[in-house]
Amino acid sequence: MAPPRKIDLIGIPLDLGAGRRGVDMGPSALRIAQLGGRLAALGYTVNDRGDLRHPVRETRPTGNARKKYIRDIARVCRQLYRASDAALESGSTPVVLGGDHSVAAGSVAATAAAARRRRRPLGLLWVDAHADMNTPSTSTSGNVHGMPLAALLGPEPAELASIGEVIPAVRPDRVALLGIRSLDAQEKTRVRDSGVHLFTMSDIDRLGLSTITQRALSLIGRGRADLHVSFDLDVCDPAIAPGVGTPVRGGLSYREAHMLMELVADTGRMRALDLVEVNPMLDTHNATAELAVEFALSAFGQRIL
Repeated sequence: MAPPRKIDLIGIPLDLGAGRRGVDMGPSALRIAQLGGRLAALGYTVNDRGDLRHPVRETRPTGNARKKYIRDIARVCRQLYRASDAALESGSTPVVLGGDHSVAAGSVAATAAAARRRRRPLGLLWVDAHADMNTPSTSTSGNVHGMPLAALLGPEPAELASIGEVIPAVRPDRVALLGIRSLDAQEKTRVRDSGVHLFTMSDIDRLGLSTITQRALSLIGRGRADLHVSFDLDVCDPAIAPGVGTPVRGGLSYREAHMLMELVADTGRMRALDLVEVNPMLDTHNATAELAVEFALSAFGQRIL
């Protein structure tokens, strides 16, 4: 199955889920790095849908300290759900420009709904240094960008888990986490008990990125499944991607990240892509956004030759 040749860029400059300010400028940084133009140069028809409406942190109450700004985050994620769903229904591939990773609660829910209409299973490749499987009861910070995958698997936080027409949005045996190297203490138990496929940086060190990625894609892609890739830039080593809010040493190298996305492209099944957690306030000369653009190009078929 060849991927659609149309791409919708959807900016979602939300930083309410993060502990540090700055990821709200991520969509602008990705556009400055010429994401749309460079995808168009690959032969895609690119429609930039602009940025979704979003609240400003200084004007909003924190609310429940166990899940900060959850109502505002859920409202924005529902907007994203509708925008992504419309893109998919029109035959386009939504590329979500974050913003913090909480936005995936909306984007993945939309891809799940589209997959159901196509009578396909959905595989979710979660590329991240973190599992994002905390719940309000296990989180030590209350930052919701550490909870979206928990919501997609259900049932908490309920405000995000209830988005869309497929609930829970994904099955654990159809989820692969890749690049993990930082888990909270209680989160480790949740991950072990959840049934998701977990591939840590230690696994990649031992077996190689190609082997691990192919194994992950095989597990979640069986039965001609559609594929959603949610790519958090903090999966990369801070030496190459300094502009992220929660950097963790020992991440993917430049070539490993490219290979991962090239293998995604080889499947021909990617229906949606998230690029999240780019923080220009912590970056150097927009280097992290430029990396994100290069990785997106690999996912959409760009090759060395």
